[in-house]
Amino acid sequence: MANRFLRNKLRHVVQGAWTVVSNGYLVGFVKGRIWQGNTKAVCVPGLNCYSCPGALGACPIGSLQAELAARDLKFPTYVIGFLLAFGALFGRFVCGFLCPFGLVQDLLYKIRSKKIGAFRLDRPLRYLKYAVLAVLVILLPLLVKNAAGVGAPWFCKWVCPSGTLFAGIPLVLANPSLQAVIGFMFSWKMGILVAVLALSVFLYRPFCKYLCPLGAAYALLNKASFYRLKLDENACTHCGTCKSVCNMGVDASKTPNDMECIRCGDCVRNCPTKALSAGFCAGRCKNEPERDTSEVHEETKYTR
Repeated sequence: MANRFLRNKLRHVVQGAWTVVSNGYLVGFVKGRIWQGNTKAVCVPGLNCYSCPGALGACPIGSLQAELAARDLKFPTYVIGFLLAFGALFGRFVCGFLCPFGLVQDLLYKIRSKKIGAFRLDRPLRYLKYAVLAVLVILLPLLVKNAAGVGAPWFCKWVCPSGTLFAGIPLVLANPSLQAVIGFMFSWKMGILVAVLALSVFLYRPFCKYLCPLGAAYALLNKASFYRLKLDENACTHCGTCKSVCNMGVDASKTPNDMECIRCGDCVRNCPTKALSAGFCAGRCKNEPERDTSEVHEETKYTR
């Protein structure tokens, strides 16, 4: 079904380029070492593990947990400000264009298979990522401390499949000393990774939909972000094309800036009446003459 629609191929180019740029320390993959340069003090917008051998920056979720778990607790001004800034500017555009693990899921979904569409628990399960953000990323690192007064990065330690794929596996493969000490924790996280990757072949972005705390953080600002979708109500025929083409299950004719929208642009490309637009100045300019949509309405009303 999805093959009938136009897909934003440029998005994958941007995803791939950003993945390479943000993980540009190639020597790290060869030697199994983590880059320790000054750029590691700077967060990157996507879920890109600090411990990835090639990572030049830090993951905002990992950084937030580290700040909250510290013995000398201080308000994580920089990380919170970073998330608010990127969320206010881009919303979940970051998920669609600047997240390496999102790219992995996108590529796996391209494998020919019977796809899983909407199901009964789909929408309720999407609230799980907000619980992950609140409990594993914020509350547990903040409240559960050891005898020395230091907490743990619960999400990174117990869940994050992106960290396992981009950091855990390369480091273990390149370091025989780590191979000798891997145990239950590594096996547990490998199980989560395999489950997410396998499910990604049949279900679009399962980690992003149900578990990603970074996506949850950006989603909270999706409706108010500067980069947004705009719907021209006069041009929209409510033909259902935007909902059919959206792999995230969003109906842009009703909620163009839904919290689940990752700004992939597929709905904009496929709208038969060009009623949808995306960008920082989404929509038509005020001085642009009104478009005659009567013929388009006449043509599309029979397709509903």
